[in-house]
Amino acid sequence: MHVKDAMSTVVLTIGPAHTLRQAAQLMAARRIGAAVVLDNDNSGIGILTERDILNSLGAGENPDRETAQTHTTSDVVFAAPDWTLDDAADAMVRGGFRHLIVLDDHEPVGVVSVRDIIRCWSAATERADAERADAVPA
Repeated sequence: MHVKDAMSTVVLTIGPAHTLRQAAQLMAARRIGAAVVLDNDNSGIGILTERDILNSLGAGENPDRETAQTHTTSDVVFAAPDWTLDDAADAMVRGGFRHLIVLDDHEPVGVVSVRDIIRCWSAATERADAERADAVPA
């Protein structure tokens, strides 16, 4: 299985000036854990995750004053649609993160999360179990 099979193609894209509250509201409305931050003037493509927002709140920062730019991870590891899910999972484990932005021709086309990978692996295991059960002679 490949990243393109697991990734979410509905990507929330925000700008660096969005407040953390605005980002959290958009992420909550879409039931997603990360937003792609496009900052064409500075760092290019970054990611803001629920953990970034949580860390800011835990530090007592005001979500109406803090911006995505301040809390965006800009040293992002990007995945390609043709990466295997094993490759994506390995990158996540090595980097200690739960989301990868998927780029195709330098453009964000999706986000893949640990949950997406587990969902695909689980479905594949269920299919394999069902096929084995069907193959057992009665």
